[in-house]
Amino acid sequence: MASQPITFSQVSKTARGLLTTMQHTLTVFGLSAVAVLALLYTNPDAARKVSELLSPEADSAPAGVTVVRAPAPAAQPVVAEAAPEPAEPKVLGNSRQQKNVTSWLAKRYRVAGDAANMLVSTAYTTAHEMKLDPLLILAVMAIESGLNPFAESPMGAKGLMQVMAKVHHDKFEEVGGTQAALNPVANIRVGAQILKDYVKRTGSVEGALKTYVGAADMESDSGYGAKVLAEYHRLKAVAGGKHVPTTNAPAAPSQMVVNKAAPAAPATPAPDSAPAPKAEEAPAAEAHTDALANL
Repeated sequence: MASQPITFSQVSKTARGLLTTMQHTLTVFGLSAVAVLALLYTNPDAARKVSELLSPEADSAPAGVTVVRAPAPAAQPVVAEAAPEPAEPKVLGNSRQQKNVTSWLAKRYRVAGDAANMLVSTAYTTAHEMKLDPLLILAVMAIESGLNPFAESPMGAKGLMQVMAKVHHDKFEEVGGTQAALNPVANIRVGAQILKDYVKRTGSVEGALKTYVGAADMESDSGYGAKVLAEYHRLKAVAGGKHVPTTNAPAAPSQMVVNKAAPAAPATPAPDSAPAPKAEEAPAAEAHTDALANL
């Protein structure tokens, strides 16, 4: 038989037939996939079995092991995060020390617990920022004002740390101006900054305290530095958990006879109404060394 020529219409019909077949096949596969997904979604057991078939590793392991194996990767990060746990006692210790200091100062200077907590917290925060010993700041506050944030002297010293606002107006600019001299937070911050500057200038805590009280060019500061360091020593003992009597607290000075406006000018500090016991002034040298080491 003679072969007949292939016409365009035949090719077209064949192509359309193939496309139709493919379309039907894809439709069947699509409907099947949807049906399988619906089955797996509504039947968790079937989904688990399909997962086991598709995962050879899960196939070879018992079902119970699969459940335990899932959290295994998370175990390593948990152990890694648990590593810093030894540091927690240190943090708790600092918190406990701060609590001891707050309670002791509140009783010694008859300050409300909340107020004492605010003052101590501010001193610790400021000291941390300035790399200064917080107990030294608190000791200065105690001797200068008896923790009275509204204390003022005839010489113009104001606040907890008896700062001369007119002289150190530049430092008060960062905390709201000289009108913030009686603000406890601002006063502690400026007073601590002044004390830190004096430590750098003189190279010692004793020299800084002598300059702070305005007796830089005098032979003696009339015992001001010894009183501050004695109070520092008591605070350090309290922070360490030792029992220190809260009696014989020095009263807030009624008059500051030193002129902090001119630390180099001669002036005579007024003694406290209740000086520190001589028995406790002996460790002042040790307190001085510890305070300087913390700067």
